[in-house]
This record gives sequence, C-alpha cells and structure tokens, in this order.
Amino acid sequence: MSQPARIRRGGQQRGRVKPKPRKTAAPKRPSMLARAIAALPVRAETIQKAVTWGTLGVIGAGLIVVAQFMGLPAMAGTELGEMAGRAGFEVKRIEVKGIDRMERLTVYAIALDQKSTAMPLVDLERVRSDLKRYGWIADARVSRRLPDTLVVDIVERKPAAIWQNNQKLALIDGEGVVLEEVAVDAMPDLPLVIGPDANRQTGGLGRLMELAPALKPMLAGATWVGGRRWDLRFQSGETLALPEGEGPAGKALTRFARMDGVERLLGRGFVRFDMRDPTRFVVRVAKPHKAIDEVESAAPEGEAAPGQEAQPQTVEPAGQRRPLGEIQQVSDTGTTI
Repeated sequence: MSQPARIRRGGQQRGRVKPKPRKTAAPKRPSMLARAIAALPVRAETIQKAVTWGTLGVIGAGLIVVAQFMGLPAMAGTELGEMAGRAGFEVKRIEVKGIDRMERLTVYAIALDQKSTAMPLVDLERVRSDLKRYGWIADARVSRRLPDTLVVDIVERKPAAIWQNNQKLALIDGEGVVLEEVAVDAMPDLPLVIGPDANRQTGGLGRLMELAPALKPMLAGATWVGGRRWDLRFQSGETLALPEGEGPAGKALTRFARMDGVERLLGRGFVRFDMRDPTRFVVRVAKPHKAIDEVESAAPEGEAAPGQEAQPQTVEPAGQRRPLGEIQQVSDTGTTI
C-alpha cells in the first residue's frame, strides 16, 4: 500500500521582510515662557517659591473679599487674615524709598502702627494718610510685597526758606508748608522770611526773585509787611521796600536790578531804598556818601557833614533824572534821583 503524499510546506524559504526603522521624535522646543524664565538670573526654585507664595496670597485676599461680599461678620474676615499671617504672610520688613532728610524711624513707627501685622489686614490707605500728615512728606505710596514686606515710597518736600514768626523759627518749602522747627544755632543757609502768614507768600516771593536773577543770590531775607507787600533785605545790609501787588512789585524790582547793574547801589553804605511810590525812588543814607552822584565836590545841601547822620533824600525816577551832581533835598523822608 502506497504512502500518502506529503506536502512539505515551506519547502522554499521565503524572503524575510526587514522591519522598517522607527522614526525618532524630534525633541520639543521649550516654550517662550520657559525660555524667558531660564534667562532670568534667578534660580528656578526661587521662582517656583515666589509663584507659590503669590498664589496663596491671591487666594487669601480673595477669601477675605468673598467673606465681606457674603456679609460674613467682620470677625470672620479678620480671622481669615490672621490665618494668612500665621501661614507666613506677616509684616517682617519695611522698605523705605525716597527719604533724604526725614527720620526713617518715623516712617517705621507709622507703618507698624497696626491692629494686626498680618499682610492682608494692613490698612495701606491709613498708613499713607498718616504719613502725609508730616510736613516733610508731600506724597507717599504704600504697597505689599509678599510674603512679608511693606514698601513705602516717599516724595519728600524741599526746604526753600526759614520762617520767623512769634519768636519761633521753622523750615518751610516753596509753598509755605512747615517742615520742622529750627534752632537758632542750627539755621541752614536759606533766606529768612518774617511776619504773620509770610510762609504762605513764599511762592510769590520766589516768582518775584526770578524777575531779577542777579539779585537772587544777594537776598538775605524778606519781611511780609502788613499782609500786603515785601521788604527785601540784602546780604550787604540794605533794605528795599517794594509796592503792593505782585505786578507793581515785579516792575519795581526789575527796575532796581537794572539800576544796581549800572550804578552799583548795593554794598555802598546805603541803608534803605523805598520804591513804594512808582514816581519816586527814595534812598536813605547812614553817613556822607559822595558816590551816589559820583561828584568829588562838597556834599549837596541837606547831606550830613562828616561824622553826622545824613538826612534821607528823594530821587526822581528814571526818565526824569536830574544830572547826578544836582541831587537836592526835597523832604525829610528821602532823596530824589
């Protein structure tokens, strides 16, 4: 009996198919935010910590706002703030900027005068308001820097003059705001203004002196007379009486500066120049002074002899001046040029 035929499978070896190589995925480029953070000169751990603290701070502040919105008792909001404080959000540092003359301890004392030092409970607006009560501070900005720092940015006033009133001296700024009291032996090198409310007129005085810049460095002080006008005192000892009103006073001062530039009136022994009357220029002399008319002859009638006090003389205004050698006494109050 014959054997059944066997079919031999795979008799011929089939060609093996090589597997296709897998494509390796290209590495992902970091995002712009990641690249920006990497470029910062700060460690990644520090940035992560700051983000965490900031997130917690926002959440804490949000909880307080929600509590107030829902009408929860103030005690609940306060407790939430205290919880944030116990979690580390508590004032531990105060950073002060912009101070040059004022005492820093004053700022520290005001900033720390709080019912609670928990950061969410610090009343920033009250701190700012209390700071602005001090004369030195023109403005202030107060902000939180989480987790534990208050930042106080001060805009300080600049001293412009010393105000003397009722036997007291005070440092004031250009608007007349009193900055602090000054001792006689510690007076800074600033003009002295004298009289009630003279501090409130320092702005006008400053504008007045801008009209005569050559005289400004020679000014020693000024007296606000009768609440109406200025008497200026120069470092060389003379007094200049100006008329009432900022306009007339400015014209008189400009004219005096022009005359001083030509004839050198200051520093020549005169006592007082009176320009209250725009039609006259009155000069008071303490002793014989021939230089007023640059005449080498004997003094005119009415002028004192050597060793005697001269009588005041009146001088005609510019445009109507007599020759310098023809000064004459016309009254017992001044000399006319």
